[in-house]
Amino acid sequence: MRAFAALALRVGKVGRHLSYSLENARSLLAVAAIVLIAWLVSENKRRFPVMLLPGALALQAGIVLLMFALPGSKAVLNAANAAVVGLADAADQGSQFVFGYLGGGAQPYVSQSAEAPAPFIFGFRVLPLVLLISALSALLWHWGVLSRITQAFGVVFRRTMGLSGHSALAVAANIFMGMIETPIVIRAYLDRLTRAELFLMMVVGLSTIAGSMMVAYSVILQPVLADAAGHVLTASVISAPAGVLLARIIVPEVKGERDAVAPPDLRYEGAMDALTRGVQNGVMVAVNVAASLIVFVALVGLLNNLLTLAPDVGGAPLTLQRLFGYAFAPVAYAIGLPWHDAQAGGALLGTKLFLTEFIAFIELGALGPDAIDDRSRMIMTYAICGFANVASIGIMTGGMTTLMPERRSEILELAWKALLPGFMATLMTAAIVAALPAQMFAR
Repeated sequence: MRAFAALALRVGKVGRHLSYSLENARSLLAVAAIVLIAWLVSENKRRFPVMLLPGALALQAGIVLLMFALPGSKAVLNAANAAVVGLADAADQGSQFVFGYLGGGAQPYVSQSAEAPAPFIFGFRVLPLVLLISALSALLWHWGVLSRITQAFGVVFRRTMGLSGHSALAVAANIFMGMIETPIVIRAYLDRLTRAELFLMMVVGLSTIAGSMMVAYSVILQPVLADAAGHVLTASVISAPAGVLLARIIVPEVKGERDAVAPPDLRYEGAMDALTRGVQNGVMVAVNVAASLIVFVALVGLLNNLLTLAPDVGGAPLTLQRLFGYAFAPVAYAIGLPWHDAQAGGALLGTKLFLTEFIAFIELGALGPDAIDDRSRMIMTYAICGFANVASIGIMTGGMTTLMPERRSEILELAWKALLPGFMATLMTAAIVAALPAQMFAR
């Protein structure tokens, strides 16, 4: 009660200095539009989760307030950012030991400026970080730290959103472990999942990101976004309730007996086994990310080369990014971006959906202060922070069909159906954040 009282007092003090505008209200209309779209494609329009809607929205807004308005939240955010810096520095040391100056160490040549920093080579600075976080996550899971945090979140989701025990655990696991590891966590309960629960697990998996990606994306955005680690962490957490809501609207729940929060099924033989398997999983993720980036960036280059055959539009050559910008600019505007940033935001949304969120984060980190406002950059961080893209469908179906071969046809059917709510969940998250006054996030 003291925490809630302190939060209310803090919000009340801040509220006297807050200002609202049409941009804040416009994003609330986007939330209503997203819910309407989900209802229009619902399998059973008569079974709308009326009580879940306000609960999911309140949980999203409440988590944002806890992260940014609660007394002491500044210290938590500073600690999160310091942890990201420390992890990135440790990963750099390992990378430099193996790759030398390519990992950011002393350069063997004289740069044009004596004070110029070492070049940032993505493959040698970010991918090693993915390996480190994957190994640490497995070790923390074996020690019971991460598993207890996951179970605690599962209890919250079960009590606030009425989920069954294994569904609540799956939602919580998606936040920290990712959409591939989550079925492993609840492996013992996969045969009990109803069609609605299987769909929910897919949607939440596409709505969130894995813990290793949280740190990687925080590192990418840290030079251009204040409290990058806090925003990325918050984005992944609050997109889970949005994913649950949209999944329940599109494929309504089958009523049945609710079980208690199930214990996690993922186990390691020891600390060394956890580290070894964590590294192995990290290698698969890093290789997958590197291969996807190579292929999709190459495809973008190929399509842009073909588009040079078309006449210039607006005095500039036509590119895939500009096409994305034109197509998704109304969506970016609807979720809260000012119109002068809408095309840049739309390009990021299209890149996230049809390429990968990794490329979208890289492009967001490359946008200078003159290209997009700070508030727009923060909103877009939430809008693209999820695995909902075409490439992820193949990754998700491959992992799930391996664990549930008898449900292969059902998984393939639901996977593409889950892409739309997975994408809209992060848009809803961004719209909720945009509805809050910008002063709430000022440091």
